[in-house]
Amino acid sequence: MIVTGKKGIESQRLAQIKEFSRLLQIPFQNYELLHQALIHTSFANESKEPGVQHNERLEFLGDAVLDLAVGEVLFRQFPHLPEGELTKARARIVCEPTLANSATKLGIGSYLLLGKGETASGGRQRISILADAFEAVIGAIYLDSGYTNACRFIVDHLQGELNLVKSGEYANDHKTLLQEVIQRQGEQKISYDVMNEEGPDHDKTFMVAVCVNGKPLGSGQGKSKKEAEQNAAKQALEKFNLSN
Repeated sequence: MIVTGKKGIESQRLAQIKEFSRLLQIPFQNYELLHQALIHTSFANESKEPGVQHNERLEFLGDAVLDLAVGEVLFRQFPHLPEGELTKARARIVCEPTLANSATKLGIGSYLLLGKGETASGGRQRISILADAFEAVIGAIYLDSGYTNACRFIVDHLQGELNLVKSGEYANDHKTLLQEVIQRQGEQKISYDVMNEEGPDHDKTFMVAVCVNGKPLGSGQGKSKKEAEQNAAKQALEKFNLSN
């Protein structure tokens, strides 16, 4: 049994939390904070132990710290970008799919405490749960060791997205934006399927369709699969009036 309430953290769980802290490369003074960051509401609701606190308050705080940190980094690193572009870049960096991807790389899903139903339905891989947990971990770091450490953690784990801003590619990342839009409607399966290839190996043209739950939503072509996927996502976004 995992004790998480007023009696404190059970020894096996504490060992897991310490292990996760080492993976984060962030030393914690208060392991209770990191433990709470990894408790989903479904677990707290099902728990018979008194005083079990889920991670939603930490998620709220982490979201605010994340916005500030990313905003500050963008402001300092890209003095040439106007306010509108900074806002667009920040939105792409802090979107659910990006945060969930970072959470997956850290293996957060393995350390989450979920209710039985949420576990059975694949909650450890659910984009919204992973993104929320990532923000909750940021909140825990901020409370335990301050803004500087939280900001360092954010920059370290979102550096790839910051590099997209540097190269200017963030403005054309239609796939990420489409995924964010679709996931607002609940968990959906998005796939990109190559429908056709034309031309010799050194000069191919690819035709790709983007499907949501098996239903085609857009198509595009390009000289690489990546380009074709982006164009397919762009066409799909046009249906939501969200294409650049």
